[in-house]
Amino acid sequence: MKYLHTMVRVHDLDASMKFYVDVFGLVEARRIENEKGRFTLVFLVASEDLEAFRSGKAPALELTYNWDTEDYGSARNFGHLAYEVDNIYDFCAKLQAAGVTINRPPRDGNMAFVRSPDLISIEILQKGDSLPPAEPWASMPNTGVW
Repeated sequence: MKYLHTMVRVHDLDASMKFYVDVFGLVEARRIENEKGRFTLVFLVASEDLEAFRSGKAPALELTYNWDTEDYGSARNFGHLAYEVDNIYDFCAKLQAAGVTINRPPRDGNMAFVRSPDLISIEILQKGDSLPPAEPWASMPNTGVW
């Protein structure tokens, strides 16, 4: 058995691509436009995983955009995606500067949560050991749910 991808349905492909690629930093690895089925599939990977994905050795995040309108609910039942970053403080500051709400700040220097435009929870984890607590993160309260 081999893990291939996680699929999330998105309402606005442009807004989702802006979030996942332009702000979050993932890379588009593959795109499928299916006119008969009226959907678009976009496979995104972390930049370090691009070559491994292309050779079938790394999983991807699949964004599914159905061309016809459908209500998917709040996505709380999904759980979350998780990505490891080199410096959680720098990464969260980049997201925040782009207008992303940090729902669970990295007070512990190890873990944070944000949500995509379609309310998908995303866990951000510090690579290696936790960073020492630092402001403004150490005293920042939680915002909303994740």
